[in-house]
Amino acid sequence: MTARKRPLWTCPRCGHRFVTRNMYHSCVRVRITDHFRGKDPLVRQLYQSFRQMVKRCGPVTVYANMTGVVFQARVRFAGVSPKKHWLDGAFWFKRRVEHPRFYRIETIPPGDYIHRFRLTKLSDIDKGLAAFVREAYDVGCQKHLQAPRKPRS
Repeated sequence: MTARKRPLWTCPRCGHRFVTRNMYHSCVRVRITDHFRGKDPLVRQLYQSFRQMVKRCGPVTVYANMTGVVFQARVRFAGVSPKKHWLDGAFWFKRRVEHPRFYRIETIPPGDYIHRFRLTKLSDIDKGLAAFVREAYDVGCQKHLQAPRKPRS
């Protein structure tokens, strides 16, 4: 059985799901709405628009943690952190993507990359962002672990 097909482990304390048993996490319960207290109403609108875009990709679990909100297919592939007047976010990709939208790219050897972005206006939620959401969602589904299909003869 491949790692992709193993059932997810559920933490008995917080209920969050992970691909490996006893994976380190903060194990806290935070409400998503708590992250928007004292923030510009635009930040909530940005979050809601981004969340809708993510959910159009397929089944997604949305968790709040201490620093923000994470999006998980099989694994966590994106997250956002509400700030006073904007929404910071991050995608997990299996490749480095040089693009003006990303203000920082972190390399996690051997082949993972966290791409940081910032949403400051509703028009930032566009087709370009949707393409990045889809790529990150595919990583979240662990499509990179699927064996290539044999061509039909």
